Amino acid sequence: MDQAAKQAAQQASEKNGGRSGQKPLGTLRVLDAATLFAGPLAATLMADFGADVIKIEHPKGDPVRTHGHQKDGVGLWWKMIGRNKRAITLNLGTAPGQAVMRRLAADADVLIEGFRPGTLERWNLAPADLIAANPRLIVVRVTGFGQIGPYRNRPGFGTLAEAMSGFAAITGEPDGPPTLPPFGLADGIAALAAATATMFALQARQVTGRGQIVDMAIIEPILTVLGPQPIWYDQLGAVQERRGNRSVNNAPRNTYRTRDDRWVAISTSAQSVAERVMRLVGHPEVIDEPWFASGAERAKHAEMLDRMVGDWIAERDRDEVVRAFEEAEAAVAPIYDVRDIFRDPQYRALDTITTVDDDELGPVRMQNVMFRLSETPGSIAWAGRPLGADTDEVLAEAGIDEEARARLRREGAL
Repeated sequence: MDQAAKQAAQQASEKNGGRSGQKPLGTLRVLDAATLFAGPLAATLMADFGADVIKIEHPKGDPVRTHGHQKDGVGLWWKMIGRNKRAITLNLGTAPGQAVMRRLAADADVLIEGFRPGTLERWNLAPADLIAANPRLIVVRVTGFGQIGPYRNRPGFGTLAEAMSGFAAITGEPDGPPTLPPFGLADGIAALAAATATMFALQARQVTGRGQIVDMAIIEPILTVLGPQPIWYDQLGAVQERRGNRSVNNAPRNTYRTRDDRWVAISTSAQSVAERVMRLVGHPEVIDEPWFASGAERAKHAEMLDRMVGDWIAERDRDEVVRAFEEAEAAVAPIYDVRDIFRDPQYRALDTITTVDDDELGPVRMQNVMFRLSETPGSIAWAGRPLGADTDEVLAEAGIDEEARARLRREGAL
């Protein structure tokens, strides 16, 4: 990034919650040209920590603006995923729009895109050419199946990754169908991975002085977090099957209904916790069984252990169960919906759900920055901006004057 662009990025960082230099990414400019949802969320994470993220949308708007619930015609999901970003419109399918994109990329540190492989190349925006013009540029390409391989040109969504990664195959009851999550799980995991990969590439640039291309296939990060299934299959031919809420690694581990028709979840990954649970529910005798000393062996007796734990829980209200488990130093958690999250004292202490003032909707509450840094914390300065709200400001910073912007609008590039 040249000096003028760096100054603009620092000014944007100041708008985004503090004096320049106080946030770890305060000197970076990121172009977010991705949609739905992994790429944009990766950019949001960087914006939370001070990066000047410029959200580039087609003049019709990012589809996330119309996903899910709206209030007064304003997309609420957009308010979260678009936070801390400056919003511009740019039609990359036009030659003038492509020229503007090349101009922006010349002064950027990172470009995040989520088009099908070959699309940028067809638009005369090939990553190799962008990096040739700006050797320090990092291009993050987020697609369903990656840039190579027989599926590279298929439409790629998180749902397909959840299906093909093995996640759906092990989720659900043993006698029921494979189950997909009711939210963008694979996209969310890929967003975390893409943000991490971007930071790795930025660190490498500190050493080499050169940018590079990050190839992020959404089908891969979720497979990684699923754990040891591939090595189990490779070495033993073992294939994990659906077990509902039970685990192949330990027991008791399940969800249990309380007397007041609420639910709690229990985990006994640690041997000491498993022993405390069984003492608490009045069955200390099983602790002396030889099989109880191993989590995997306990899992083979899950039916019996679940019955012992479930019967004890069913005779008590949820708050009593949670209190008793906490006193016994056993691992338990109530099953929450979003209403419970808003009321929970731990979430309140962490400010996990924070309030952001918004010009369109007034005060809105959303998830806060994902983690806390003691010296250079992130923050949320604004929620997602109206479509194209910052186009003139950003293009003026790039040296495109008012007359040129008017011409670009006439040409359909903005």
